[in-house]
Amino acid sequence: MDHSFRVGQSYFPAKPVAKIRQPALPAVKKPFQQWLTESLQKPGQDTAARKLTFSQHALNRLTERGITLAETDLNRLEEAVRKAAAKGAKESLILMDNVAYVVSVANQKVITAVDEMSMKESVFTNIDSAILL
Repeated sequence: MDHSFRVGQSYFPAKPVAKIRQPALPAVKKPFQQWLTESLQKPGQDTAARKLTFSQHALNRLTERGITLAETDLNRLEEAVRKAAAKGAKESLILMDNVAYVVSVANQKVITAVDEMSMKESVFTNIDSAILL
C-alpha cells in the first residue's frame, strides 16, 4: 500500500473553465434619477398623473397653522406641480392664497407649508423654481 504524499500535487484534477461570452448590453441613455423614479411608481402610472402627497412635516405644519385645503385648492396645487414638472423643475415654491408650499416635483410631495404670518422674513432654500397662483 502506497501512502505517499507529494507537495504541490492537486488532489482533484483542475477542470478547465470555459469563458461564456455574454452579448454586449446597449448603452444606458437615462439618468439614475429617472430609473429610480420609474421603478418606484406603480406599473401603468404616468408621473404626471400621480396624486400629490404630503410629508408628515407638511401635515404637521398645516395642522399647526390652521391651513385647510379644499378639493379645488388641491387641484390648483397639483396643476402647478404638473406645470413645474413640464418645465423641468425639481423643487418648487408655490405661492397660493397667502400660503407658501415647498414641493418636491420629482416625488410629487409637499415638503412644507408656511402661512402668511410665518412667512415674514423667511428664507426659502433648495428651490429651483417659484410658481405664483
